[in-house]
Amino acid sequence: METPRDMALNRSLPEVLIEPVVRMALAEDLGRAGDVTALACIPPGARMKAAFTARKAGVLAGIQAVRLAVQAMDPTADVDLRLADGAAFETGAVLAVVEADARAFLSAERTALNLVGRLSGVATLTRAYVQAVAGTRARIVDTRKTTPGLRALEKHAVACGGGVNHRFGLDDAILIKDNHVAVCGGVGEAVRRAKAFAPHLMKVEVEVDGLDQLSEVLALINEDLAPDVIMLDNFSLADLRRAVAWTGGRIRLEASGGVDLTTVRPIAETGVDVISVGALTHSAPVLDIGLDAL
Repeated sequence: METPRDMALNRSLPEVLIEPVVRMALAEDLGRAGDVTALACIPPGARMKAAFTARKAGVLAGIQAVRLAVQAMDPTADVDLRLADGAAFETGAVLAVVEADARAFLSAERTALNLVGRLSGVATLTRAYVQAVAGTRARIVDTRKTTPGLRALEKHAVACGGGVNHRFGLDDAILIKDNHVAVCGGVGEAVRRAKAFAPHLMKVEVEVDGLDQLSEVLALINEDLAPDVIMLDNFSLADLRRAVAWTGGRIRLEASGGVDLTTVRPIAETGVDVISVGALTHSAPVLDIGLDAL
C-alpha cells in the first residue's frame, strides 16, 4: 500500500513554483542579445535530439526544469521525461529525451542542467543521511539555509531524498534561538512570551545550548507552558542521551549542530526524534548530469 510519503514523492513540484525560477534563469543567461553562439553556428530551422544522462548515480529532483526550460524557448518541443522526482538512478541512466529546434534547445540547455543538477544533488545527499539513520527513530530534516530564491525547490528536493521539511519561513512556527533568549533575558521568559503569543495551531520550538537551559525549559511543564519541540544545539552524545532520559518522551527533541555523515548515526542512536542538517541544502554538491546528442 502506498504510504503518505510515497504519495508526496509521486507528486511533481507545482509548476507555479518552478516556472518563475526557470524564466529568471533563462533571462539571466540570454542577456541582452540572446545566444549569439547558436545564432552564429546553427542554421535557422535546424532540429536536434538529445538525452539528459546521469554521469553519476543519484536521486532525481527538479526534472520539470528540463521541460519548462526547453518549452519556454521552443513551445513545440517534444520532451519525454523518463523518470519522476524521487526516483533513484544509476550512472548512465537517461533522465529525459528532448527533440526541439536546435537554437532554442541549446539556449535552454545550461538552465535545465543547472537546476536539475542542483536539486538532484540535494536529493542525493539527503538520501545518504536518511540511509545513515535507518532503523533509528530519528528523522532527517532540513533548515532555512537555502539558496535565496530556491527555497521551495530545494525543500522539495529534500523531500525527494526522503527527508522532512522544517520551517519554510519565519511565519511557519515560533523558533526561539540564542539571540532571542539573550534579548528576553532568559530561556524560560522567552518560552512564556512565545506561548502567550502563539495561536492554537502554531507550534513553539526553543533552542537550548546546555543541560542547565534544558532544565529550565522542562520546569515549564509544571506550568503547562512547555514548548512543543526543544532543539539541543551542539550537545555532546552523552548530554544528548541525558536529555532524552530527562525528557522521557514528553517533548519532541531535535539535535542540531556538528552533524555530518560520520556523526549522524551516533546522534540518532541517542534517541532524539529529529536531526536538522543544514548541509542538505547549503553544502550539497551538484549532481553531474550531461546532455548527449542522439
